[in-house]
Amino acid sequence: MNTNTERAMLTESKPVAKPRVVALRLRILRSWQLYVLVLPLLVHVAIFQYAPMYGLQIAFKNFRASAGILGSKWVGLEHFERFFNSYSFWNTLINTLLINLYELIFAFPIAIIFALMLNQVTKLRFKKWVQTITYAPHFISTVVLVGMLFIFLNPRTGMVNNLIDFFGGERINFFGEAAWFKPIYIISEIWQTTGWSAIIYLAALTAVDPQLHEAAIMDGANKFHRVRHIDIPSIMPVIMILLILKMGHFASLGFSKVLLMQNDLNIDASEVIQTYVYKTGLVGAQYSYSAAIGLFDNLINFILLLSANQLAKKFKQQSLF
Repeated sequence: MNTNTERAMLTESKPVAKPRVVALRLRILRSWQLYVLVLPLLVHVAIFQYAPMYGLQIAFKNFRASAGILGSKWVGLEHFERFFNSYSFWNTLINTLLINLYELIFAFPIAIIFALMLNQVTKLRFKKWVQTITYAPHFISTVVLVGMLFIFLNPRTGMVNNLIDFFGGERINFFGEAAWFKPIYIISEIWQTTGWSAIIYLAALTAVDPQLHEAAIMDGANKFHRVRHIDIPSIMPVIMILLILKMGHFASLGFSKVLLMQNDLNIDASEVIQTYVYKTGLVGAQYSYSAAIGLFDNLINFILLLSANQLAKKFKQQSLF
């Protein structure tokens, strides 16, 4: 056997790396510093987001701390059936979906409208002043915010009731009537989040080519026409991405704010899935039952996320995947 034949046999015996694998290796080696920076984030996600998913199996077991997760008895869908047949199921589900629906209808578009209006302001000093005022509520803690609501809406000394009384109306016990819970929650949410939510839309509007507006002005377009035909289409991909992400936690809600605003008088309108899980799981120590409810909640969010993403792709809009 000659030397050329031996070399050919040795070459054939060695595994040949695929071009994509080689390209990936080269890209990692070329930018290894960036991957090192990303590594702590990946470790954090793996430990605190994916590792706890191991405990989801207690939703299908009668979990006992003494026996552990593996030693607990398997009960299948018993906890899910218990929740579906309970008196609280429809009440908590409807309250959760309604509050999120109202927030989607009112709070989500207001941030977009505010960003479009603020983008039209030409006086830089006034624009910064408005931005500072509207951003500030975002940094108020939930406990402080709810405390402010109790002070402003107090039936005896509250500023709102004082105004109602001044104009000849009857004082209202806002936190004592279930019908007022959802409006108070949505209005306070709009006040606290509008300025902060508008930041990303303002950032997207800064990327709009000024030549488009100049050409539109030359064609006789006013501000409303330019907003409608230039600004909104330019930020539509951002709007769609944020909308899809919002649908990903549509069946979830801010737990602490609802719990702090909740009392025995408005419980029918304020009991949501998250507060119910807290009461049954941590307070009532029904860990398997609360885990089943939480898994059901996340399943709804997952289905809504996929549905919203598919609708965006169907209508040829920006999608996540």
